[in-house]
Amino acid sequence: MDIFRNMKGSHGITPQIVHYGCVVDLLGRAGSLDEALDIIKCMPMEPSDVIWGALLAACKIHKNEKIATQALDRLSESAKGKTGIQVLLSNIYASAGKWSDVANVRVHMKEKGLRKVPGSSSIEVNGVVHEFTSDDKSHPEKAITDSMLQEMNCRLRDLGYVPDLTNVLQDIDKQEKEFLLSRHSEKQAIAFGLICSDYGMPVRVVKNLRMCSDCHSFAKMVSKVYDREIVVRDNNRFHFFRQGLCSCHDYW
Repeated sequence: MDIFRNMKGSHGITPQIVHYGCVVDLLGRAGSLDEALDIIKCMPMEPSDVIWGALLAACKIHKNEKIATQALDRLSESAKGKTGIQVLLSNIYASAGKWSDVANVRVHMKEKGLRKVPGSSSIEVNGVVHEFTSDDKSHPEKAITDSMLQEMNCRLRDLGYVPDLTNVLQDIDKQEKEFLLSRHSEKQAIAFGLICSDYGMPVRVVKNLRMCSDCHSFAKMVSKVYDREIVVRDNNRFHFFRQGLCSCHDYW
C-alpha cells in the first residue's frame, strides 16, 4: 500500500485502472474487504466489471454476502449474464447456507441457457492423456484409482488431514460431502499419476478450473507423505508441491 500511495509523489506515475485492480485483488484476498471497497469508491475513474468481479471473488473466499451484494449491484448487465459471475453468486449463497437463493440462481441460469463448466483434470502417462472428472465412472482404471485414493486418504488422515467440507457447495449430509470431496478430479489424477509413474518422477496434472482449498491442502500433504513432486496447472497458475509446501505460498 505504501508503494501504491507513493507511485505519483515519489515516481511520477499516475495509477491507472490496472493498478487499482491489483490493489483491490490483494486487499480482497487478504480479507480486507472494507478497505478494498473504500479504494474502489475513491477511484478517480469509473470502476470496471473486472474491479467489481475481483471484489466479488474475494467475497466468496471470505464468505461476505453483504459486500458481495454491493459488488453485484454495480456490475453491468452484460457481466451479470456471464456464467462465471452467476456460479460465483451461487457459491456465495451456498457458503451462507441460503439454499433457496442458490436454487433461484440455478433457475435463472437454466432460463438463460447458461451452463457451469464441469471440473476436469488431465495427466499424461506413457504418451496417453487421461482425463478425470468428479462424476465420471467410465475410466478403465477407475478401480485401482479409487483404491489408491482410499489409501491416500487413510495415510493423510493419520497425519491430521481433515477434509474442508466448505468446498462442497451442495445441501447434502456430511458423509455425502466427504465422498464428493474425495473424488475431485485433481485428486483422481494425482492418484493415477502416483500409480503409473516411476518413483522420483514428478506427477504433472492440468486442471481446467481453479483448485479448491481442500485439494490444495491435500496435494501438499501427498507431496510430503509420498516424497514426490506434484505439479498442478490450474486456470490461474502453476502450483509446485514439494515436501508439504507449495510454490504459491497458499496465495492463489
